[in-house]
Amino acid sequence: MYDADSFFTLTVWGQIGLAILSLIFALLALVLMRVLVWHKALILRPFLWGVVFISFVWLSPQGYYTYYRLIFDGLPAQSVIKSPPPPQQLFALMTFTGPANLSAHSTGVLGWLLLAAAFWPHRKKHTPSN
Repeated sequence: MYDADSFFTLTVWGQIGLAILSLIFALLALVLMRVLVWHKALILRPFLWGVVFISFVWLSPQGYYTYYRLIFDGLPAQSVIKSPPPPQQLFALMTFTGPANLSAHSTGVLGWLLLAAAFWPHRKKHTPSN
C-alpha cells in the first residue's frame, strides 16, 4: 500500500529522523491535549480536541519542512503554512478516505488518539484519611 510513499525515498537515517520527529510531534500534541482538558467539562472536550487536531494538521507541515531543509540541500527558507484545513480534509483524515499515504494515515491515527486523550478519565489522587 505504501510502496510509492515519499518516506521510502529518504535514506535510512532520513527515515529514522522523520520517524523520531513524528513521534515527538505526536507526543507533544497528546500532552497538550491532556493539559487542555484537565478538569474541563466533558462538553468542552470536543471543542478542545478540534482546536488541537486542526492546529496540528494546519501547522505541523512547517516543522516537517524545516526537517527537510536539514536533510536536502537547496530548499529555500519559506513558510509552507497555508489556510486552515477545511472540514472535508479533516473528515478524510479521520476516516482514512483521503490520500493513501503514511502521512495522512498517521495523522488520522493521531486524530483518534487525541480524541481518546480528550475523553480519557483522569485518575483521582488518593489521599489517606486521617
